[in-house]
Amino acid sequence: MKILLVAIPNHHFFQWTNQLKESGYEVYWFDITDGAGFVEKINWVKQFNGWKLKWDYPFRHRLKNKFPKIYTLLERIRTRKVENVFEDIISKIQPDLVHCFEMKLAGLPILSTMRQNNIPLVYSSWGSDMFYFEKLGLKKEVVEQFLNRVDFFISDCKRDYNIIKQLGYSNEFLGVFPGNGGIEIESEYIQLIHSRKIICIKGYEDGFGKALLVLEAIESMQLNDTIDFLIFSADEIVKDYLKKSLYFKTKKVEIISRNSFMPNKLLLQKLGRCSLYIGNSISDGMPNSLLEAMGMGVFPIQSNPGKVTEEVITHGVNGFLIENPNDIEAIANLIRMAIENQEMRVKAQEYNVQYVQENYNRAQLQQAILNLYERVKLN
Repeated sequence: MKILLVAIPNHHFFQWTNQLKESGYEVYWFDITDGAGFVEKINWVKQFNGWKLKWDYPFRHRLKNKFPKIYTLLERIRTRKVENVFEDIISKIQPDLVHCFEMKLAGLPILSTMRQNNIPLVYSSWGSDMFYFEKLGLKKEVVEQFLNRVDFFISDCKRDYNIIKQLGYSNEFLGVFPGNGGIEIESEYIQLIHSRKIICIKGYEDGFGKALLVLEAIESMQLNDTIDFLIFSADEIVKDYLKKSLYFKTKKVEIISRNSFMPNKLLLQKLGRCSLYIGNSISDGMPNSLLEAMGMGVFPIQSNPGKVTEEVITHGVNGFLIENPNDIEAIANLIRMAIENQEMRVKAQEYNVQYVQENYNRAQLQQAILNLYERVKLN
């Protein structure tokens, strides 16, 4: 079976794709952005990249600065259109199915081509894809047109399936799966609660992510001097804030930039030493990092946009839900309660580690993911 994957270059996409390795499927990837070159993480996949520009020319950046109108004209001439390139790829490989990951960036650019054929189209929703499509600049009728062409739907949460049904989707739902294809837990690095002294914060501040409010909440508290901080996937504005903060200058803070690459195993090992995981946003799907943190025994404090997080967290039992992501005082209170209630964190760790192993174990999900593609083929 020939499977054509369409996606932006993304760590979670690469992890999902590697679940298909040695499956016997013939797997292709169309890099919809043409922004990554050849990706070694999925070097077994036949990749379509380097497609965007017809030619290059010297002094391009100088021309852009000095003569922007001429530069814009040349860019139009030398840039290939996505739909034309994608149509050529379809014609060349004749895939048995097309699987796109995310709607705005990967699904809509290929829609015009897919409407001209009957190739089964599988769509995986990511993040704010369904929940906040209007804030992403998409009109309802455009989303409905896209869903009308989708034959099979995969989601990382139950919430998004309910949303697309309300938008008129009536084709097959393949189920809820983590966007990265499953969690590979580093069990030997899961430390006991009493030895954990690090607060981990997801550093997104991109319009949806609200990491700065978490930092402000922490600054408003008098935390024990033994507590350290891990800020991962930190946007530039978050890094700048930390550099200027008098409070965090006195603390031990490890910052992992959003644009830097860290092997997933190393991040999991770091999570295994963390006491709290805090993720705060006004919109998201089911965060893979939340599931990874839970699997590594970290007590989660997570926002709950569209009630997605309560699918895995029962407030006050195995984590805390941030009901208002803009309420600094409420966030500070949740952090304080979590720190002070060690017994609750011990019970939560035991439950969460087992829950993730039973429901999101990467090795166990692999066969289920392979079966998805077989279901599509049989239809």
